[in-house]
Amino acid sequence: MKQVHTNSKSQEGKATTVRKTFSRETSVQTTVMADPSIVWALLTRASDIPRWNSTVTSIKGEIREGNTIELKSILDEKRTFKLKVKEFVPEKRLVWGDSQGSRVYSIEKGAGGGVLFSMTEKIGGPIFPLFAKYIPPFDESFERFAADLKKEAESIQNSKS
Repeated sequence: MKQVHTNSKSQEGKATTVRKTFSRETSVQTTVMADPSIVWALLTRASDIPRWNSTVTSIKGEIREGNTIELKSILDEKRTFKLKVKEFVPEKRLVWGDSQGSRVYSIEKGAGGGVLFSMTEKIGGPIFPLFAKYIPPFDESFERFAADLKKEAESIQNSKS
């Protein structure tokens, strides 16, 4: 089984990817100096996401457990990803995905009044080796997503101070 690590140590705002024969997992985490409710609102107000998130070009649907959303990303602007919201735990955890994988957003209270935000996407399955080479790397878009979220959440938090 082939395993390749990029950025093997998780650094603030830097994505890590682990590749295996039948899967690929990319993660990023960052500390956001904002209330969990602000971060949660940014992650779950679908109509507002393209405004602050430079990695999403459009998103349709309501982000609620059991719903399906349609998302277009800078990674493949011709493709619409139909994603089912699998978990919805306010201000803590959001999971969406399709038959190929899931993306998990986590919010944990951090030191000093901020939160630790993490995002992990694992894709794969028995036929993953057949199409893996066609899936672009997520590292740069994950880093942009985390930076955009941090910037917007902290801007909102600071405007309330």
